[in-house]
Amino acid sequence: MWQDEAGGRLFRAGTLAATKGVRAANREHSMDRANRINRRIGTEIGASAAQVAAAVKLLDEGSTVPFVARYRKEATGGLDDTQLRNLSERLGYLREMDGRRDAILKSIESQDKLTDALAQSIARAETKAQLEDIYLPYKPKRRTKAMIARENGLEPLRDAILADRRADPEALARKFVTDAVPTVKEALNGARDILTEELAENAGLLGGLRGYLAREAVMTARVVPGKEAAGAKFSDYFAHSEKWAKVPSHRALAMMRAWKEEVVQIDIGPDPEGGADVCIDMIAARLGLSGGGAGDTWLRGVAGWTWRVKLSSSMMLDLLADLRSRAQDEAIQVFARNLRDLLLAAPAGARATLGLDPGIRTGVKAAVVDATGKVVATETIYPFQPKNDIRGARSAILDLVTRHGIELIAIGNGTASRETEKLVADTLAMLPAAVKKPVKVIVSEAGASVYSASELAAREFPDLDVSLRGAVSIARRLQDPLAELVKIDPKSIGVGQYQHDVDQHRLAKSLEAVVEDAVNAVGVDLNTASAPLLAHVSGLGPGLAEAIVLHRDTNGAFAARRDLLKVARLGPRAFEQCAGFLRIRNGKEPLDASSVHPEAYDLARRIVKACGRDLRAVQSDPKLLQGLDAERFVDDRFGLPTVRDILSELEKPGRDPRPSFRTASFAEGVDDIGDLRPGMRLEGTVTNVAAFGAFVDIGVHQDGLVHVSQLADRFVKDPHEVVKAGDVVQVRVTEVDVPRKRIGLSMRKDGGSSARDSQAARGPGRGAEVRDKPGRGAKGQGDGASGNRTGALGAALLDAMKKP
Repeated sequence: MWQDEAGGRLFRAGTLAATKGVRAANREHSMDRANRINRRIGTEIGASAAQVAAAVKLLDEGSTVPFVARYRKEATGGLDDTQLRNLSERLGYLREMDGRRDAILKSIESQDKLTDALAQSIARAETKAQLEDIYLPYKPKRRTKAMIARENGLEPLRDAILADRRADPEALARKFVTDAVPTVKEALNGARDILTEELAENAGLLGGLRGYLAREAVMTARVVPGKEAAGAKFSDYFAHSEKWAKVPSHRALAMMRAWKEEVVQIDIGPDPEGGADVCIDMIAARLGLSGGGAGDTWLRGVAGWTWRVKLSSSMMLDLLADLRSRAQDEAIQVFARNLRDLLLAAPAGARATLGLDPGIRTGVKAAVVDATGKVVATETIYPFQPKNDIRGARSAILDLVTRHGIELIAIGNGTASRETEKLVADTLAMLPAAVKKPVKVIVSEAGASVYSASELAAREFPDLDVSLRGAVSIARRLQDPLAELVKIDPKSIGVGQYQHDVDQHRLAKSLEAVVEDAVNAVGVDLNTASAPLLAHVSGLGPGLAEAIVLHRDTNGAFAARRDLLKVARLGPRAFEQCAGFLRIRNGKEPLDASSVHPEAYDLARRIVKACGRDLRAVQSDPKLLQGLDAERFVDDRFGLPTVRDILSELEKPGRDPRPSFRTASFAEGVDDIGDLRPGMRLEGTVTNVAAFGAFVDIGVHQDGLVHVSQLADRFVKDPHEVVKAGDVVQVRVTEVDVPRKRIGLSMRKDGGSSARDSQAARGPGRGAEVRDKPGRGAKGQGDGASGNRTGALGAALLDAMKKP
């Protein structure tokens, strides 16, 4: 009995020790993996592994990127929001890859095929593609020809051919003729199938072929006979060929769209001039061909067969997927940059504004919003056909302007925009000279109809007609683009490049990050912000944003940031994340109007005290801060970065990082593309920036393109170096193609060459740009393709194109 109890205690103690040992080993393994990931990400974003580790810890604890970038600089060594976004994205990828690595190791181990060398190879894989190549021979698969050949005893035939290259393979194969393998030919085909599968699953060979093709592959596009007229907009790709590695994103996406619409056929493969032979040679090298014996000749045939039947199609699919991914990455980056520029465009400010949503038959919708954005009047006027009530329209505009003290008139840039602008100009000319005339501005109405019909707009304006909500949105987006545009799906705003052809999940995730960064960079007025705007504040979200608005409506304006803790479900963690980005003007605490975080109020007061004045005196006279030594205020809690940020904020509390408001003046009498002539010099607003140039609204209902070669009198690699969405620019018309609705523009002062002008008018290089410009609302391009393609490869390619 005693021995049994003692034995049990010893057994339990041993088990416990073993368990602790396993846990310790797992912890050590996890730490090694985390360190490896931190080092790799650090190299990629230009940071140390320690900086990455600190940022990862904060993000894993639930901190947001804006919060970490702004208020945890000491911890991360000053990583900015761009570095943190890249860190977060790569962290997710590498963690997913490690999860897949573990699953592969477990699968191979369960097959009793895991060796030390294989485990090391799996551990060293740096991409998901490399990982899958290594796993391919061990991946459970359906019954293949090679499996059947092995079952029929043909593996020794393969070994015999490889062992004796001088022997005749047919003579060797005669020994393997059986009831299951009745002929020599079938025996050799079986040996070939085994070799082909092994070659197609050889990670080293696959990597080598991919590397060669990545450098030398050629992408070609040819028009589908009979589709010339229907696909005229893709005419630049009817007979197009270029190296795969050099295909720019916009051209790749244009060709892929043309292919999906069955206008062209595309192919990606080795250079027609001997490229396939190089690939076959690479495959043959894996078989160790050494001479001209019968076995070598037969094996050379196997290498050719493997390339033609197995690897050429799979490599094409891989190259297509890589190109699509690369093009999508760039397209998403372009969209993100343009959206950021648009959101951070200069606000006109808190001024009474008349919004006009132009229309012809249905009339021009008018809405007046006061300085706070509140709707105070609406009306519909009919100055155009069929009513032609110009007198009534002018009277209505004059009444709204004088009765509500209008300072700004926002005119949507859709149909009848220029006609409406002329009506407004003629009407304002009727005002007495002593009366200050409102400033009229053409405003992009992209997405206005999407917002008007949304559930959000219905909740915001339950008693307002859908058609009038668009006019309200147009007026408000002039007052504050950021506050209004966050209510609209970014994909409906129209600043993307082939936005409907990219992975919609990735696009949405990227654009949400842009909106979050923009909102938090500007800051939000806690007592006036809408729920959609508050939802993008660090640490909040739709639920807490609605709770804040409900609390505000029920209890009145917030007197201090600390009052946020009284909002239902908003706890200390959410308060920590959001407080610094919310502003309270004229509240009990002056610092609540600044970007100083409540956790650092004591530090800010120490700084103010050192000036010998109170906070409001310092804010009104920033010169009082100039003699202070920032290092004097560093302590155990706050380092030099935070002290410097607070000093900067105290100099200009609550400053808006957006530029000053400025508008473009469209030329009188230039209302339609038909009014344009080469040589005209015009002013316009940049609406979109792509990899190949910038689109500019010059007031003719069709944006013109300033090709990258026409942006400046110097070489420009990236158009964003010169312009951004919302910029007001001076341009010269270089070419007008009315049938194709293309306008070539130039910003060069030296005039440029005729060849450059022609290129700018045509669009991006040899390719036709098919821009997603939704106008009033985004229209999907359709992801399906009707009809059948010739051959299994075409069907596989089409299927691959449909997948995100």
